[in-house]
Amino acid sequence: MKPARTALSLVLALQLAACGGGGGSSSAPPTGGGGGTPTPSPTPTPAACSLSAQQDFADQVLNEWYLFPDLLATVNRNSVTNLDDYLDARVAPARAQNRDRFFTFATSIAEENALINSGASAGFGVRLSYDNTARRLFVVEAYEGAPGLAAGLDRGSEILAIGTTASNLQTVSSLFASGGSQAVANALGPSTPGTARVLRFTRPDGAIVEQTVAKTEFSITPVSSRYGALVLTDGARKIGYINLRTFIVSDAANQLRSAFATFSAQGVRELIIDLRYNGGGLVSVADTFGDLMGQGRVGQVWSRTVLRPSKSSENETRQFRTEANAIAPTKVAVITTGASASASELVTNSLIPYLGNNLALVGANSFGKPVGQFGFDLAACDLRVRAVAFKTVNANNQGDYFTGLASVVPNTCRAGDDISRPLGDPREASIAAALDFLAGRACTPIAGSGQDNAVSTAPGLTGPQAARIGLDLPDRLPLQPKRPAPAQHELPGLF
Repeated sequence: MKPARTALSLVLALQLAACGGGGGSSSAPPTGGGGGTPTPSPTPTPAACSLSAQQDFADQVLNEWYLFPDLLATVNRNSVTNLDDYLDARVAPARAQNRDRFFTFATSIAEENALINSGASAGFGVRLSYDNTARRLFVVEAYEGAPGLAAGLDRGSEILAIGTTASNLQTVSSLFASGGSQAVANALGPSTPGTARVLRFTRPDGAIVEQTVAKTEFSITPVSSRYGALVLTDGARKIGYINLRTFIVSDAANQLRSAFATFSAQGVRELIIDLRYNGGGLVSVADTFGDLMGQGRVGQVWSRTVLRPSKSSENETRQFRTEANAIAPTKVAVITTGASASASELVTNSLIPYLGNNLALVGANSFGKPVGQFGFDLAACDLRVRAVAFKTVNANNQGDYFTGLASVVPNTCRAGDDISRPLGDPREASIAAALDFLAGRACTPIAGSGQDNAVSTAPGLTGPQAARIGLDLPDRLPLQPKRPAPAQHELPGLF
């Protein structure tokens, strides 16, 4: 299986096109970000795309590329009925050691490429989180141009009841009581355009409304036009605030360049990087982010990609590159929660050698994913197997933050995610704590950091949902179905 390097999701990827199920031949893969929505060719036969053929393909990928070859289990193929369960069973020993918390999975080539190339997704266009104890469901973010925001759902809204008609509304509390968070996710329906639900919810202004909202196709904008890039003031100091929703959309790099052009023009040297819901994405975007903070560091090491010993020839060292509007930040606060993962953590970890005590993690501990997947394609079946195949380290070769970044970032400041205030508002709890750090004011350390070794857990949560949550939990958890769609892998809580 001979790979060709390309830019795909979850920090870095390797794409193989039309690689036969159990064989070793492959055609030349496309370059770049995927190049549109592929049409399977030739038309797959049932045998070529059978579960057995998919398992053959998955075995070939894992046996050759999996980062932890000694942590692969032998599985009775007849004991499972789908490829995801087979992959979960094969990597179970790595999961038991906290090395692969459902990071290895199967997905659709077409859907993932559409997400990468244009941000295309389908749904209400809102991010949801829930209070597991109080059985309440909240909107923490809403996307411009999507039906949710148009219907009045925005940060701070609470969804009270869900139904397919006004006559069969079920309260969110009763759904939690009957089947936990999965029952709530099921009630919201599939991510299919045209799927409609009657929602009873409170608007941010407190008004309670009942409205039918239909899921549609929409494009995710990585940097919000409302609050994505702002210059805040704290006394006489100018603070650059950047909220990056995702690294997965390729245009995020250009949107970051536009933001830093503003920061550079206004003389910004201190930054708040808000990654509180950012589940990761393209390594090329993470690299651009680094370059934009690399004025005076061109040619120095940004990050390193390390594979298993048998694949060490594929290891890479990424150095800072020239960007026209790069700045040299003197102090940076990174806002994270348990939903911040992968490329979000790569950027933060890579800043440690250059900022030291002038870097802080603010909010809650991050997810803890210092490893990344390569993508291997069985094109005729629209199947992409994403398998953990590498880890990333910074210029000091630091990287094993499987319990989250709070254990490695020099400073931490614990703060809540105050959904009663808009993102970008200096009065919002995490942004206020970030401003305190930048100004030298005191803050409370995050649990699980070197400053505070207490670690909280997630009572009542099991399986994939529990494994996707960071160890230092916020009050709310991202609502996530058992088998997320491609966009939900990258943006936890997206519906």
